[in-house]
Amino acid sequence: MPDTQAKTYNPAIDLLRLISILAVILIHTTTKAFQATANDLYHLPWTLFLNQASRFTVPLFFMISGFVLELNYSHHANYWEYLKKRLSRIFIPYVFWSIVYFYFVYSQLNNNFFISLVSGTASYQLYFIPSLLIFYFIFPLLHRLYHFFTNRWMLIILGIIELLFLYQDYYLLPTNTFYPIKVAFFNYYVFIVGMVLSHHQEQLLNFVKKFLWLLILITLTLAYFIFYQGERLYYQTGNYLFFYSNWRPLILPYTFSFAAILYYLFTKIKLNLALVKTISRLSFLVFFIHIIVLETIWPLATFSQFWPNLTFFFLTSSVSFILAYLIHKIPYLSKLTG
Repeated sequence: MPDTQAKTYNPAIDLLRLISILAVILIHTTTKAFQATANDLYHLPWTLFLNQASRFTVPLFFMISGFVLELNYSHHANYWEYLKKRLSRIFIPYVFWSIVYFYFVYSQLNNNFFISLVSGTASYQLYFIPSLLIFYFIFPLLHRLYHFFTNRWMLIILGIIELLFLYQDYYLLPTNTFYPIKVAFFNYYVFIVGMVLSHHQEQLLNFVKKFLWLLILITLTLAYFIFYQGERLYYQTGNYLFFYSNWRPLILPYTFSFAAILYYLFTKIKLNLALVKTISRLSFLVFFIHIIVLETIWPLATFSQFWPNLTFFFLTSSVSFILAYLIHKIPYLSKLTG
């Protein structure tokens, strides 16, 4: 897409961001059901399917970040001005909520605030923020390499390398490195693809329009095999990380196909732009606070099969968005809370 059009508002991206945060909440609410039943997957098939089908969410967050950063990056920006502008929107709320979770929500589980801050372990949903910050720090370099990434064969090679590392980590031997670096490494490809797609939106839309029903079939098939894979490997090994993991070879194409379909549909339907912007602005705060809401509602929840899990999900989501909306009504507070 030409630079003159690159910075126009794109509601489809905001809706993808909203879908991502809802998928995060769905993963966490269904995970609570597993914990309550000691991972009794046999009696929770719908819970497991919802949990596994939502695993596109973290890679999609990274892809959206690459997309948006590439569209809005100024060639003339000073590096420190760029960091100040970008990081203030993420780092300050991240520090604030890390303090809240470390000292008040999960205080009994934490023992070193600095380590928790650097590793994203003050609460379990925060782990991907330090990895995202890595991309923010190095993005000007990635932007300079943009034309290198647009080569079709280079994209294929980088994708194959990513799949090989995901295969090794998931099936053979988990990568033993600092977790934020590991997460960043496992998402470099979706981030780069997001950058490239930001300049090829029309080509993407035309491609999805041509192969829409095939992409839907591929997406549903991949969702089933991700569900089946996580369940089968858990029963074979007893290791619950096989169905908790977001870093599997199948999730990479699943993320691409699912995101492409949603992007196409969100671009074609008529949207209330004011409403989309409002909800999207709440998403980042919802990401931070939904665990507090979840932990508060959880003692009141009961589970059996499909509907109780969805009830817990809808309660957690709606209360989180309402709280985020009310917090944003307080002047200047959103700069601190996100």
